Amino acid sequence: MKILLVEDDKTIASGLEYSLQQEGYRAVLWHDVASAKKVLTEDIDQFALCLFDLQLPDGSGYELCKMAKERRDIPVIFLTVIDDEVNVVMGLDMGADDYITKPFRVRELLSRIKSVLRRYQKPSNARALIDIGNVRIHTLEGKVHKNGAEIPLTALEYRLLMIFANHVGQVLTRNQLLEQIWDVAGEFVNDNTLTVYIKRLREKLEDDPGHPALIKTVRGLGYKVGD
Repeated sequence: MKILLVEDDKTIASGLEYSLQQEGYRAVLWHDVASAKKVLTEDIDQFALCLFDLQLPDGSGYELCKMAKERRDIPVIFLTVIDDEVNVVMGLDMGADDYITKPFRVRELLSRIKSVLRRYQKPSNARALIDIGNVRIHTLEGKVHKNGAEIPLTALEYRLLMIFANHVGQVLTRNQLLEQIWDVAGEFVNDNTLTVYIKRLREKLEDDPGHPALIKTVRGLGYKVGD
């Protein structure tokens, strides 16, 4: 399994390359945006996952994430020294699947890689279409329509919607949602951010976001979709 690693700190990069190889992955290492863009353009299909440093000498990991996601639904994890929530949310909104700050433990990174890869494994018995009211989820394409019109969602908004879709009729507490959404990025994203994403989903999917009928608040317990 190949992993595209883009990291300009050569000491960190060589250590990561060795650790990934010890774990059975084949790391393809580059140190700048220009080289990585060439690989993404010509050979993106050979990779199972991308690890992008956020701050690179000739650009940023954001550029690489955007480019990778436009070409393929491929997992992306950011490596960075920036740990403020604004940058985390911006990266996640661009489609990144996780975000880990330096210094980090290699075992933690490997655990996160495995967790992200598991999320991308589509079960053979997965439903191709899920209908919730006037919202239809096309799970194989990762697209959402409301009344026949496509509704663009960020990767994290889609992930949150899928959690609800897989638990129709169940009350999900905020802690349960946080555990499932941030199973690998929980230390960066707090309860307030969950509120933001619930609000965004309602604004995009509800007929009247002020009086939600799709994602209902169950006072004192959490949220519920469906009866």
